[in-house]
Amino acid sequence: MGEEFTLKKIHMKVFDSIVTVLLIVGGLNWGLVGLFEFDLVQSIFGQGALMRVIYTIVGLSAICKVILWNMEEAAE
Repeated sequence: MGEEFTLKKIHMKVFDSIVTVLLIVGGLNWGLVGLFEFDLVQSIFGQGALMRVIYTIVGLSAICKVILWNMEEAAE
């Protein structure tokens, strides 16, 4: 039981790290759009479905981060 709990905790830490990186990338991209009218995601992936998928993943990451914050607060 203790090993399973530790493994779950490690998976949550990795997931949280991935979500955090996606939020930083998304925030930097929006900063570039706001300051310089330059969309880095669009310039790398072009307009189309892939760009929308990336924006969706970043948006879902924000939702996941809010849920993780609430879970951490409830655990305290």
